Amino acid sequence: MKLTIQRLIAFSFFLAATLHFSFAHAGEGVFGWIYTLDLQPKGTLEFEQRLQLNQQQAAGKFESWTARSELEYGLTNDLQIAGYINSYYTSANQNYTNAEACEDSPSCTGGYGVPSSHDPSSPYKQSGVEGVSLEAIYRITNPVTSPVGVGLYLEPSWGKNKDEIEARLLLQSNFIDDRLVLASNIVVANERLKFIENGNVPESMLDILVGGSYRFAPKWSAGVEARFHNDYSELNLRNQVQRATFVGPNLHYAAKDWWVTGAWRYQLAGGNCMGGGEAECSDARVWDSHTVNEYILKVGFPLN
Repeated sequence: MKLTIQRLIAFSFFLAATLHFSFAHAGEGVFGWIYTLDLQPKGTLEFEQRLQLNQQQAAGKFESWTARSELEYGLTNDLQIAGYINSYYTSANQNYTNAEACEDSPSCTGGYGVPSSHDPSSPYKQSGVEGVSLEAIYRITNPVTSPVGVGLYLEPSWGKNKDEIEARLLLQSNFIDDRLVLASNIVVANERLKFIENGNVPESMLDILVGGSYRFAPKWSAGVEARFHNDYSELNLRNQVQRATFVGPNLHYAAKDWWVTGAWRYQLAGGNCMGGGEAECSDARVWDSHTVNEYILKVGFPLN
């Protein structure tokens, strides 16, 4: 059965609804993309469903949907492990305008997930199960009891379009009786892209994520988060080819037995490409896997 975007969304919410049976909301995520140190307590399990849409490039149409279905488990009070199943849907048509990418045409089809063998004059659509990821978070200091919470994160992924290993340094401070949360992630990743001709193309990434969230009512929090993004054409952060900045709001609601978070990031003008990556830039923004708008919706249900 072909995985359409409608089926992808329906499957995501079916999993969330099916697993809606619980009694607490420990481990809730108040940010869209920033990981915090609010981990699952020892022996507890939570299901989390994520759905992300990256939308709008230089022209035409580009939509990249990703769904991540996750189970998190508290191995100890300071060590959380998790596993993901990742799915995707990509639709692109005449989304590039850069002359270096499109040659003699005013626009062409390309970007992340679009094979280099695809005819750039025609639309592209593809969907399926991307692969799986594993995750571990170790909390060194707790932001509830220490001025600064510090943690380490590691996530290897194996997929149809790319293999990746990602590491994060997690930082968090809580204020005003834990109503105000300030957090930052320093993210480093090595990737090997498979959808490009002569696959296993190496890349790496450095992100600095920062954000704040304030609980303004008993069940509601809102805030802002930003991403300072850097791409490299070789492993281990060698040969930088992209730089971009994203910023946007987030909103979080936590009920007794479930929670939901929505967030939006907007790519600011002023991004640039260098070192051979110029074909991925136009209109003062960077493309490839990046878009003008990024949206994410996360729903979580503790299972015990």
